[in-house]
Amino acid sequence: MLKRVFVAPDPGRTRLRFATRAVLGIALAVAVCGLAGHSLAGAVTGGLAALLALFTVTDATVRGQAVTTALLPAVGLPVLTAAAGLHDHPVARDLTFLAVVGAGVYARRWGPRGHSLGVFAFMTFFVAQFLHATTDQLPELYAAVLLSVLVAAAVRFGLWCYERRLPPAVVPAPPGGSGLARVTTRQAIQATAGAGFALVVGQLVSGQRWYWAVGATWWIFVNTTSRGETLVRGFRRLLGTVIGIGLGLLVAMPVHGDPTVTAVLAAACVFGIFYTAAVSYTWMMLWVTLLAGLLYGLLGVLGPGLLALRLAETGVGALGAALAVILLLPVTTHSVTDAWIQRALRCVHACTAETARRLAGAADADPAPRVAELEQLLARVRLSVAPLVHPLNPMLGRKRRARHVLVLLDACAREIRGLVAVAADPEASHDARLAAACYRVQAAVEALTDGGDVSVQTDDSAATEPALAHLHGLERALAELARPLRTPSGSPLVGA
Repeated sequence: MLKRVFVAPDPGRTRLRFATRAVLGIALAVAVCGLAGHSLAGAVTGGLAALLALFTVTDATVRGQAVTTALLPAVGLPVLTAAAGLHDHPVARDLTFLAVVGAGVYARRWGPRGHSLGVFAFMTFFVAQFLHATTDQLPELYAAVLLSVLVAAAVRFGLWCYERRLPPAVVPAPPGGSGLARVTTRQAIQATAGAGFALVVGQLVSGQRWYWAVGATWWIFVNTTSRGETLVRGFRRLLGTVIGIGLGLLVAMPVHGDPTVTAVLAAACVFGIFYTAAVSYTWMMLWVTLLAGLLYGLLGVLGPGLLALRLAETGVGALGAALAVILLLPVTTHSVTDAWIQRALRCVHACTAETARRLAGAADADPAPRVAELEQLLARVRLSVAPLVHPLNPMLGRKRRARHVLVLLDACAREIRGLVAVAADPEASHDARLAAACYRVQAAVEALTDGGDVSVQTDDSAATEPALAHLHGLERALAELARPLRTPSGSPLVGA
């Protein structure tokens, strides 16, 4: 886990810039709220709104990101109004909270924008419970949300929009289907049921901090698709919370809510959240837990009992999510993993075809976007296979096969990147052997996806021709993939 965070590659220092900009944007938003005369509750609400605006908006284009950011208050303010208005009506409040959970997850079917708006709606309701917001506070909270989103947008799209110099992000669409066959529909039902369990049990544990359990259930469902992914994410959330509570005892409690020290530590936590989110959910939760402890220190209620309660409520939320994905309309890891692997292989096919056109002299051929798409698809494959390669998984045979598949897919990606780099050279060879090798790779992918035989044709010239070497390496990796991907049905690659 330590290696993943400190040794993980950061091409173009994107994660570093992402985290640094977040600290700047959130600090400015909180400062603006302070200059506007807002109370601590207003500053906390504004800081959270800025954090969400900078963290959850992931549209492929800068223009799309700006539109989504502008829509955040349109979703968040009505939810904030409902949460504050129902403060003294617990039954109606709880039912409305569950409706927000279900709608927020269901909205993911509309891609990154639906996901961002759903998260913002949920977290707006959540922060209202965190602050025990009432209707008389609404004008201040409205202003805090609007000011903070505006400041975050100014930083992201004006002061430091490094995305303008990057190619548009490729966001693979989730597995399709209709009705209950659609993953987002099933997840909406699961998340609502899991949150309902967390809400009821969480209130039995604590009548004041029950919303922690609902929040844990919600965030466990974010960015997961299958039953196995959700269970692994729940474990990682619990582990990160335990470590974060330990740090809270060592770091947050001795501060005693000192504003200056808390502000510095909170900035460090924000940086940690943004910097580690892409590589380790456990580490991200560590920083989230420590940040929550610092905020409770500012509110004057932090203590060992509160930290223990947070752990208990997180456990309740994780249990609710686990029960929901196991018992209610489960989406199996095998089906999701197979879908992502098939899409990754088809992308290898498309990359090779586009590269063949480039090597043949087609001026409009550009395989680079396909390579970016392949990287995103392989990231989804790793996420879906995570339950199988998890250290606690007792099925050693399936774990070995899954790791073998990941190694071979990474080999495919490596050869594709090398091939595309060679094809970008205007002096690259355009002879017939390259076209023949490209066709063999495409045939191998078709055989893998259709169930045919995959063969490798050796070529003595591969050692001296870089493009042929990459194509031959790609052929070998595809041929080796046939064995682990075609294990008997009684022993599937992923049967979780």
